[in-house]
Amino acid sequence: MVSALNVTKTYGDFTLNVTMDIPEGRITGLVGKNGAGKSTMIKVILGLISPDGGKVTVFGKNAQELTPQDKKEIGVALSDSGFSNYLTVSDIAKILDKMYDKFDRRSFLETCRKYGLPERKLIQKFSTGMKAKLRVLVALSHDAKLLIMDEPTAGMDVEARNEILDILRDYLRQKEDSSVVITSHIATDLEGLCDDIYLIHEGKILLHEDTDVILSDYAILKVGEEAFQKIDRNYILKYHTEPFGYRCLTNQKQYYLENYPGMVIEHCGIDDLILMMTGGK
Repeated sequence: MVSALNVTKTYGDFTLNVTMDIPEGRITGLVGKNGAGKSTMIKVILGLISPDGGKVTVFGKNAQELTPQDKKEIGVALSDSGFSNYLTVSDIAKILDKMYDKFDRRSFLETCRKYGLPERKLIQKFSTGMKAKLRVLVALSHDAKLLIMDEPTAGMDVEARNEILDILRDYLRQKEDSSVVITSHIATDLEGLCDDIYLIHEGKILLHEDTDVILSDYAILKVGEEAFQKIDRNYILKYHTEPFGYRCLTNQKQYYLENYPGMVIEHCGIDDLILMMTGGK
C-alpha cells in the first residue's frame, strides 16, 4: 500500500532518513517523541513535501504523481489542518458530497450527531475535542483505501482521546481491508489499535515490531550492580543506570523468566519501549 525506500528530508539540523513498508489491511503506528520526524514522514507520504532523496510509492505509484482519483482513495486527518470557522457540519457534508463518489451524506450526518457534533452549529464554536472528532470523521467519510492520521488525539484529555479512538475502532471493525497509518507521541493510545509499530527518533527508525510481540516478548529487568555483571546480556537491547543498579530492556522476556527466577521482571509497554530505546545505552 505504501513503501518508503531510503527517504531523506533535511530541515536545518534535522534529517529524516527512513525505510518502511505499510502493507494492505494493516494498522501501522508511528511513535516517537515530539520532533522525531513522524509528521514529516506523513507529509512525504501524502506528497505534500518532496523528499531530498529516496522513493515513496502509494498504491504502487510515485507519491508525487498520484492522480486526483488516486487521492480520493486516501482519507487524511492532519493535526495542523482545520475547517473555516464559518462553516457548519451540514456545509462540510455538502462539500464532501461533491468531492467523493462514495460519500454517504445521511450516514455522515448521523455519525456526527452520534459523537456530539451538531449539524448547524458554526465550527468556530466547537471545542478542541469536537474539531478533532470532525477531522477524523471527515477522513473516514468516503470509504478510503488508505487512512492517514497524524496525531489525531494531540492535546486531548483522556475522555476525548478515548472517544476519538472509539471512532477509529468502530470504523476499522467494518473496514478490515483498509490500511491505516497513525502517528502519536501518546503511545498507549496505539497499543490496542495498531498491528505494528515503527519507533522514530531523530529522523531514524530505531525499531519496527508487531505490537503483540512488544506486549508479549519485551520486558523491563531491574537488577543490582552485582547481578548486572553476572547475567547473560546477549538479549539486553538497552539499559539505564538507576540508584538501585540497572533498568534493562529485553525482547526475550521468557528467557529471563526461565533462567533468573529471582529477578524483578516488569511488563514493557510502548511508552517504556520509547524511553528505553531513545535514552538507554
